[in-house]
Amino acid sequence: MDSWVQFFLIVVGLPVVLGIGSDMYRRHLKFKERQLTAISHETAEKAAQYAAQTERLEERVRVLERIVTDKGIDVADEIEKLRDAPLN
Repeated sequence: MDSWVQFFLIVVGLPVVLGIGSDMYRRHLKFKERQLTAISHETAEKAAQYAAQTERLEERVRVLERIVTDKGIDVADEIEKLRDAPLN
């Protein structure tokens, strides 16, 4: 190759290729950032849903505990009757 072609490739071609590569890399990083943000929001939403579901289940368990402690013997008898009853 001629020296002027080599000079042209080094002075013009290399910066153009590096500029394009740099721009592509920045776009890729922005995409990944948006993707992580979306995943974070989704994860936070699911965590809130699980927390609400857990709270509802805990409330139901508290109600069942009150029922059992208030009517413990009656409930035990009723459970035993249900065990003995035939399934329809």
